[in-house]
Amino acid sequence: MALARQLRLLSLVTRLHLAPRRDLTVRGPDEPLPVVRIPRALQRRQEQRQRGQQGPPRPVLVRPGQLLISARRPELNQPARLTLGRWEPAPLASRGWKNRRARQDHFSIERKQQEAPALRNLSSKDSFADLGLEPRVLSALQEAAPEVVRPTTVQSSTIPPLLGGRHILCAAETGSGKTLGYMLPLLQRLLGQPSLDSCRIPAPRGLVLVPSRELAEQVRAVAQPLGSSLGLQVRELGGGHGMSRIRLQLSKQPPADVLVATPGALWKGLKSQLISLEQLSFLVLDEADTLLDESFLELVDYILEKSHIAEGPADLKDPFNPKAQLVLVGATFPEGVSQLLSKAACLDSLTTITSSKLHCIMPHVKQTFMRLKGAEKVTELVQILKQHDRAYRTGSAGTVLVFCNSSSTVNWLGYILDDHKIQHLRLQGQMPASMRAGIFQSFQRGSQDILLCTDIASRGLDSTQVELVINYDFPLTLQDYIHRAGRVGRVGSKVPGTVISFVTHPWDVSLVQKIELAARRRRSLPGLGSSVREPLPQQT
Repeated sequence: MALARQLRLLSLVTRLHLAPRRDLTVRGPDEPLPVVRIPRALQRRQEQRQRGQQGPPRPVLVRPGQLLISARRPELNQPARLTLGRWEPAPLASRGWKNRRARQDHFSIERKQQEAPALRNLSSKDSFADLGLEPRVLSALQEAAPEVVRPTTVQSSTIPPLLGGRHILCAAETGSGKTLGYMLPLLQRLLGQPSLDSCRIPAPRGLVLVPSRELAEQVRAVAQPLGSSLGLQVRELGGGHGMSRIRLQLSKQPPADVLVATPGALWKGLKSQLISLEQLSFLVLDEADTLLDESFLELVDYILEKSHIAEGPADLKDPFNPKAQLVLVGATFPEGVSQLLSKAACLDSLTTITSSKLHCIMPHVKQTFMRLKGAEKVTELVQILKQHDRAYRTGSAGTVLVFCNSSSTVNWLGYILDDHKIQHLRLQGQMPASMRAGIFQSFQRGSQDILLCTDIASRGLDSTQVELVINYDFPLTLQDYIHRAGRVGRVGSKVPGTVISFVTHPWDVSLVQKIELAARRRRSLPGLGSSVREPLPQQT
């Protein structure tokens, strides 16, 4: 057996020896040398191995002081005193998050200040009386909202030109006091004009158009105490209840001086000739970027056609031939907004007022981003809510808003929270109007401390009691992120608040990287730079 094995080995050696050898030499001077290509990944591994042999890794040196970006990996932190240049490369903490291996990674944009930007640089000498408001209006404000002592930056900049009869485009961050900024001049304007009773159907003199029933309820709640003190009737016209409800709302006596309405309900009332806009002296488009979107644009166009918009302040002086002063208000005005605004009024007649923090990451709100798998989000949410519930019972925490991208997710997540005995409210657009009515007001009053909702609760609603916003589903656009994050840190909030976002999909990561880069460079979010350029004057 051993002899046979030796014979086979000898035969193999003989074949290898007699086989023709591959000639690796160059036969001629013109023949090129063979090229051996090494994969780039292999080169990187070899370079890393060589660097590791040179010595131990250098320790990460983190300078003491406040941080702007705090990441799980300390080498990606950015001090608050450091600002990256516009073209300077930024070491993003979210880089590589599109890879599955990045799950469980996280970073935070830390708060740089405690107070809202709308309250900064305000002097104790500033007062509403200096803005040109009449004593009657000041008394009504003191009676209805005694906690409002000084005007915010936005209010100081919008009230004087509105009292002067100018059309206004006011673009400022969420929670900066825009509602009072237009409501006080509106009421003062109506006080100085006679009420014409020539119409047989209701004809309001002031109209505030809003995109949702919840926002209509809120604006009416702000305006009604002011109007009652001034002898003016403020009514609300919300949709979702059918024509019989609309007819009932419009038939209430005395008729409304100021009407707060949604586009759908008002459109139905105009089509059925249940209401007239012939006496309109003041027209406000609140959350104008939403109202001028495709979902509302056709309805808003019809309403604007029925309104007599003044060409300038001179057209407003004839009380027996009323013309409407136009106000457009919003927190986000994306690129291309000029084409939309041209449908409402001549752009040359608009006085543009913008905040210096428009389209920027709010500096007084901590914002945390967590890279998770889809299956991990429920566990993380339940853990956060249970921790918050323990703090809420001791009175050391505020309320929570949990945002989802669809109504079905709100319902499904509600069942999960029910199984975990976590009490909450739900608000989404597919609810019947009878169920939806008053849910957000109940949440504001504190009947429950957790609200599951879609973006229907992200626009314009006052949420000064909210301390935590959780993006269970990351928003689809940067505009939606700004509005959701704007539910905390508002003027009047007791605490600045926190935003926690679950990042799951590759398209979520793309938006997060834009947000992080804007924060590191202290610039506005990309894609939102519109023709709105004129900043608010600095308060001294």
